[in-house]
Amino acid sequence: MEFYNVNYMNTQQPLENLLPEIREKALKRVDKKPPHELAASWSGDDLLYSGPGRTIFIVLPTPGCAWALSGSGGCSMCSYIADSPLQEVPSDELVEIFKNEFERQIKKQAINGPTAIKIFVSGSFLNREEISEEAQKEIFKIINQYPDIEEVVVESRPEYVNEDILKSCCSLIPTKIFEVAMGLESADDNIRLNRINKGFTLKDFKRAMDVINGLKSDFNVQAKVYLLVKPVLTSEKEAIEDAVKSARYAEKMGVGRVSFCPSTIHKGTLMEILWRRGSYQPPWIWSTLEIIHRVRSLVKIPVIMDTAGFGTRRGPYNCKKCNSKLKDAIITSNINQTIPPEIECECKARWEADVKFSDVTRSSTNILKNH
Repeated sequence: MEFYNVNYMNTQQPLENLLPEIREKALKRVDKKPPHELAASWSGDDLLYSGPGRTIFIVLPTPGCAWALSGSGGCSMCSYIADSPLQEVPSDELVEIFKNEFERQIKKQAINGPTAIKIFVSGSFLNREEISEEAQKEIFKIINQYPDIEEVVVESRPEYVNEDILKSCCSLIPTKIFEVAMGLESADDNIRLNRINKGFTLKDFKRAMDVINGLKSDFNVQAKVYLLVKPVLTSEKEAIEDAVKSARYAEKMGVGRVSFCPSTIHKGTLMEILWRRGSYQPPWIWSTLEIIHRVRSLVKIPVIMDTAGFGTRRGPYNCKKCNSKLKDAIITSNINQTIPPEIECECKARWEADVKFSDVTRSSTNILKNH
């Protein structure tokens, strides 16, 4: 992908070039589709800065994450690049796709009351190599016609966060909150670089936060972070501790919201390879509940626990008796920002034992063989 400039990226290979090889094999298996077939949208209840409301989610087919397409191989748990067209998408086509998906959601349910719109791309919305300034302007022009849309949320790696682009975006939607969501994943550089292969340090993240915090007096701009619950090569106990520590760090840095993302197994990733070998398992749902219990009492900013994949073969799992019950309790907790009620199940004892002994029983599988 020649139109990406990846000179700024940390191209250290902590997994000895394993990830690039996995990525290359995965991309060869991708069934290429035209951009409009890769677009998606949906809506649902959500927690806005103003309180409970509705969020419209729109996925736009941009060329693909620059980090995943660089020599790094991308992140050890992510396969979103497989849903990219892997080629440049003209600005007018991208805007038309946005317009079609947006109108589809409005037809299903009119915008009436507090609403947010979250725009997901294959990589970073603020990377002008993925989505041009012209496309950004046209998309925001459409959104600006709806006064009940209170928030516009986009995703970006921190290296694309700069003063000029943030001022440009905020100026286009002056009456709305503009939130930049970044995948910090962990406040531990070792975990982020050597287990996730994220490609940026806390220093890089702090620089992005300094830019955002420096503009808050003039613009309605916020930051959100995604925190990964249980990266590869991480025990159940360590996953809980790291999640709690990372949320406290995020609040200290001026982040407005935290979204925990418990691991689910994506195809064509290192995480999937380890899972198939029996060397990795997504976190227990009990662990996500424990994180909520701890974090609610430690931080004052809104905290969301993503429940996608809960109770499935490739996602967080307890047992058939309590999966759905706990998932529903966590969804209610997300909206109300309350601590879920105590729920008992016979599988809880197995989780407690796993947490207690997980640092001792950590797998020693050789990840460099037979991948």
